[in-house]
Amino acid sequence: MTRYQSLSLADAADLSRASVDVTAVLDHLVGDADAAAATSIGFPGAVDLDYSEVITRLGNRLWNNIGDPLDEGGTAHTRVLERAVIAWVADTLAMPADDRWGYVTTGGTEGNLSALHAAHRRHPTARVYYSTAAHYSIPKIVHMLGARGVAVNVHPGGEMDYAHLAAQVSRRRRWPAIVVATAGTTLTEAVDDTASIRAVLDEHEVHGHLHVDAALSGIPLALDGRLRLDDGSGIGSIAISGHKFLGVPTPCGVVLIRDSVRKAAGRIAYTATLDTTVTGSRCGLAAALLWHAIATHGREGHHWRATQARRLAAYAVDQLNAVGWRAWRYPHAFTVVLPTPSEQVRKKWVLASDGPISHLICMPGITHGQIDAFVADLAAAAPPRLIPRPRLRPDGPPSPSGTR
Repeated sequence: MTRYQSLSLADAADLSRASVDVTAVLDHLVGDADAAAATSIGFPGAVDLDYSEVITRLGNRLWNNIGDPLDEGGTAHTRVLERAVIAWVADTLAMPADDRWGYVTTGGTEGNLSALHAAHRRHPTARVYYSTAAHYSIPKIVHMLGARGVAVNVHPGGEMDYAHLAAQVSRRRRWPAIVVATAGTTLTEAVDDTASIRAVLDEHEVHGHLHVDAALSGIPLALDGRLRLDDGSGIGSIAISGHKFLGVPTPCGVVLIRDSVRKAAGRIAYTATLDTTVTGSRCGLAAALLWHAIATHGREGHHWRATQARRLAAYAVDQLNAVGWRAWRYPHAFTVVLPTPSEQVRKKWVLASDGPISHLICMPGITHGQIDAFVADLAAAAPPRLIPRPRLRPDGPPSPSGTR
């Protein structure tokens, strides 16, 4: 029996040991991840793209995109690729070229923090409205900013309840409003309608900032033309994840903020850069990985990936319903919602659950074979306790920009 087989990962990785078998630890990590890959369908990470060329060529050097993406100083950075990524994402979202700024982040949470920090600096007395289905980072960020948050109810499918938003705004109309819309809630991939949100703010004559947390669904909806940040959208900022739809093998993302929203930043003498980002030093390798995904597949390639993933999600719904499991999905979504199965099934398939409902996510790279195997496990299990299917609009949820 080899050391890899005989020791637990925790024992093998213990740095207090006199001798550490580095190869065995790495083998253990890879082996565990490989073993779990076939049944990991509960969390949103695409697995169909190959980044080995970037890792091989750039992985043995520090690429530090310190400071602002527009800065040119320093060595061994990938800011030129970062700027290309920002431009591509902004163009895909139809964001005006003369009113945009952004950078590559560590993920959706940093993107939300950067955008809400900019909005809060501009509107320091604003109330921050977010739905109860918003990502858990939002109330955390509100607390970090020292702002006052207001939770807004959601409909059964996870979309914001605009009547409840109106009631909450009406009670606080003396203050500006920062509203967080979600494009792809964590459990059902519901999409909040920013046109309805703007209508509420206009009705109550409340000004402020509208941010979209689009970690999962941002790029697919933008490729469909259903998510736009043009001047008519009223959207001031957006955060998107890079390790979800694009499957980048390190947590990362993109934040875009209207340049007119931001306040001037100070220049750091010893780095000769503007201090415009949350972290200062930023991972240049992440920017290169995002650039590689876009350069090698382009809009058409990524639109095809989204289309195939949605077709698989529709297939999963049909197969689950055929064996008595009442599943549903939004037409735009990769996410399939179903009654929560047994703990054994949940653990095997790494499902995300919240009480009576669970979901699987048909990300690019998930196969029909995996769905068939999952359905077979459910068919062999006890029948589910039926949960009501939420009433969805006949044509599905609205797009974040209010267009269909």
